[in-house]
Amino acid sequence: MSSTDPRVLDDIVKAYDVRGTVPDQVNTDVAHALGVGFARFCGAGRVLVARDMRPSGPELVDAFSRGVMEQGVDVVDLGLASTDLMYYAAGTLDAPGAIFTASHNPAQYNGVKFCLSGARPVGVDTGLDQVKATAADVLAGKGPLPAASAGSASSRNLLEPFADHVVSFLDVTTLRPLRVVADTANGMGGLVVPAVFERLPQVTLEVMYGELDGTFPNHPADPLQPANQRDLQARVVSGGFDIGLAFDGDADRVFVVDEAGRGLSGSTTTALLAAGVLRSNPGATILYNLICSRAVPEVVREHGGVPVRTKVGHSFIKQRMAETGAVFGGEHSAHYYFLKNFRADSGLIASMLLLTEVSRANTDLSVVRKPFERYSSSGEINTAVADTEAVIQHVAGEFAQFEQDHLDGLTVDCGPWWFNLRPSNTEPLLRLNLEAPDRDSCDQHVAELLALITSL
Repeated sequence: MSSTDPRVLDDIVKAYDVRGTVPDQVNTDVAHALGVGFARFCGAGRVLVARDMRPSGPELVDAFSRGVMEQGVDVVDLGLASTDLMYYAAGTLDAPGAIFTASHNPAQYNGVKFCLSGARPVGVDTGLDQVKATAADVLAGKGPLPAASAGSASSRNLLEPFADHVVSFLDVTTLRPLRVVADTANGMGGLVVPAVFERLPQVTLEVMYGELDGTFPNHPADPLQPANQRDLQARVVSGGFDIGLAFDGDADRVFVVDEAGRGLSGSTTTALLAAGVLRSNPGATILYNLICSRAVPEVVREHGGVPVRTKVGHSFIKQRMAETGAVFGGEHSAHYYFLKNFRADSGLIASMLLLTEVSRANTDLSVVRKPFERYSSSGEINTAVADTEAVIQHVAGEFAQFEQDHLDGLTVDCGPWWFNLRPSNTEPLLRLNLEAPDRDSCDQHVAELLALITSL
């Protein structure tokens, strides 16, 4: 029986992945147990394993791989990888995969993102609960017996074919000369970004904080927080760059900065990329999550596409892509999904399409972005509350006269403005996103909503 309490899994197994602090929550016992659980759940002959640059990665991968091989399943170690490289591997090698990463979380965290063969998602409703149940049995000393013969271990390096795959999403000959600076925040972008951009002869690349260092000595690898984009924004302006790109820790998300040092929201980037995708895929279906700007479905319709609104989260979006045949999907949090990338998200592929759009327009990104920015938004505002469901019901009652839906939390359409209020998957928080025609009315409605949320 393991010395780690199985109840720790209740804290670290989230809706879409596993994440916790090392070593009190995520340690070699837990990694081994998850390896057994994932091998049993997959029922595959081999499992792909990778890791980001966090110092705890190697020992956790070793323990996880031992759990997989005990069940008679082979392990293919991809080494250091971005999450989108793992998805590419699971798609091209048609095998399930696990990458040890805590994405944008601080240095003391680690975790695992899983996928099935073909990069199909594994979330709580699509198998993660089964992995967790088996892992709990292993930690309690009641786990499945090892197989009669153990699986084997081998390694593969897919960086070069992955870079070729990313570049296949654009026509290199259409690019105009561009100067790009990428802040990889000591994350996995430091490995994958240069490998891709060296295939683009017209583009000059500078990398900030490119050393792989899971202690994040410069700033957190969380570009969703404006403070973590400041270095990049300053460098874009001081260096006279055309575009700035900010990648998160596992490099599956990208945030974009224009030549004036102003960041684009995930909604703006989604709308901009959707317009380009629809030029080459007329009439296609485009997904957007429900906290994206109203500009996204408007742009999709204006360009002849079919917009489909989804819940927040990659496992939901990938599932809806499969159901609807969508060619592209975007989230306000800067995840961008592509049918030809096994419906998986990739910040690098999004970057390729962005370069295409800026080259095609033959003008500055600050000009290109304007048609896609039509409203003022609050950004995501988190409020700690005692009872998230009670507050949502209270707010719904106060806005009973307006159109509402409950696809993901509560969305209320108040005509000129709208808001979404949804609970966090992991904390006693409510997340408010609100959009209005202009900044003054946006700020006014935010104040109203926050007063209502905190009145209970």
